[in-house]
Amino acid sequence: PWCHRVMMTRAVLGLESVISADIMFYRRHPENSWQFRPDDAELQEDELEAGEALLGSVARADSVHGYKFTMQVYEKEGSKERSVPLLYDKKTKTIVSNESADIIRMMNNAFRAFMPPNAPDLYPEALSNEIEGLHEWIYPCINNGAYKAGFANTQENYESGYHMYFGAVERVEDLLKDRRFLTGDKVTEADVRLFPTIFRHDGVYYNRMRLNKYMIADLPNTSRWLRDMKEFPGVMEGSNLEHAKRGYFGRTGNNLIPIGGGLNAVSWY
Repeated sequence: PWCHRVMMTRAVLGLESVISADIMFYRRHPENSWQFRPDDAELQEDELEAGEALLGSVARADSVHGYKFTMQVYEKEGSKERSVPLLYDKKTKTIVSNESADIIRMMNNAFRAFMPPNAPDLYPEALSNEIEGLHEWIYPCINNGAYKAGFANTQENYESGYHMYFGAVERVEDLLKDRRFLTGDKVTEADVRLFPTIFRHDGVYYNRMRLNKYMIADLPNTSRWLRDMKEFPGVMEGSNLEHAKRGYFGRTGNNLIPIGGGLNAVSWY
């Protein structure tokens, strides 16, 4: 979800021609972590059959150095980090940030001169306190909370994460009963940061993270918000549920990828 919210912000703000993007492969290398598109010999049979429809957006190497792994970009600066997303300055050839929350704020505040005239302001000053207040519980309880439940190593930790996650989801459901978006009638940074997790819930997290109390489809206000967010310009251009599914399911168990819960999974709302 961290790369997802950066890619979505870039599209929503109309910055595709200003900030280029080298898309990583959705499955990590077993030794070198995040990788660009592997050679065909390393792909699974169904990935080869899907071809460019699945892999067309995935870069074969980074466009600055020709590296195959993000660890190589970090190593160039003497860092042992391997995480993504990564905002990189092509002119100075240095890493700017690898914190998604900072990157999307930078995009909104520092790149306004490069945006089209109709680009939204995702962090208006008048709503800044409310947005920060939402971040204080949405990030730990929902965005990161899904991982606390799904990757728990004890039953106790799983149940703690599970109840924390759904307590916060129910709080979102209540908040949205009388407003279109989280802070009112306009999309803000708070909506952008919530979206990747809610977008993944029915198709991925319900099963993969064992977050199976209910689906977003069962929540009228949150499902309506999800539909409205999907229709907002740029949101779906910066979203890829198939890559998310393959990233989560393709590196666990027997590598079977669920065929339901695709991009149109919420079309009945």
